[in-house]
Amino acid sequence: MAGHSQFKNIMHRKGKQDKVRSKVFGKLAREITVAAKMGLPDPAFNPRLRLAILAARAENMPKDNIERAIKKASGSEQENYDEIRYEGYAPGGVAVIVEALTDNNNRTAGEVRAIFTKAGGNLATTGAVSFMFDHIGVVEYDAAKASADAMLEAAIEAGAEDVVSSEDGHQVIATIDTLHDVAKALEAKFGEPRKSGLVWKPQNTVAVDDEAGEKILKLMEALDESDDVQNVYANFEVSDALVQKMSA
Repeated sequence: MAGHSQFKNIMHRKGKQDKVRSKVFGKLAREITVAAKMGLPDPAFNPRLRLAILAARAENMPKDNIERAIKKASGSEQENYDEIRYEGYAPGGVAVIVEALTDNNNRTAGEVRAIFTKAGGNLATTGAVSFMFDHIGVVEYDAAKASADAMLEAAIEAGAEDVVSSEDGHQVIATIDTLHDVAKALEAKFGEPRKSGLVWKPQNTVAVDDEAGEKILKLMEALDESDDVQNVYANFEVSDALVQKMSA
């Protein structure tokens, strides 16, 4: 266990919160519906649904919205979505992974391809860049929830792979198979996490200048704006000043 090792994982998901709140709720509701349909509608017996509900709560999604999304997995309101992963390159050769839930594959593929092209990137075949990432489970807690040593000890006991602690909080790393059990054990000790789920962590990151970085961030923001896109990951690093500028 690295314990206090640091890594930068560029994960762009929800953009400017006030502006896209309803869009965020829509994406979260879609994931809840898909999770409920794939297993039992009870989060106690459906790990994916449990994680989806935790993510919704972290975004302050109303309880009624969550219950409505679960009900849509069956009955007259039943909705069908396919899980699709797109892979491509942003300007500067930066690798990008896009996860989507869609009820129209052709529509979503066309939209994602157009976004890449407009931004000066290009869509590639599945598997073209995913080998540069590790698909892992992550459970995040605020720094105030526990000391770095206490979180590390609890994570080891829960079966986690690693812990990254900083002033921003604790990031507990688990495998895909152990994520549910790790998250459940940590929740029993520290309460609900601020985030829990599967992510694509880049094995290495590419430093880009502000000009390329701005293009990449705009590409990721455009992808985020798509109703069908759930998550976007990329293996690049940019200056904090640029991130602040783009977030303003």
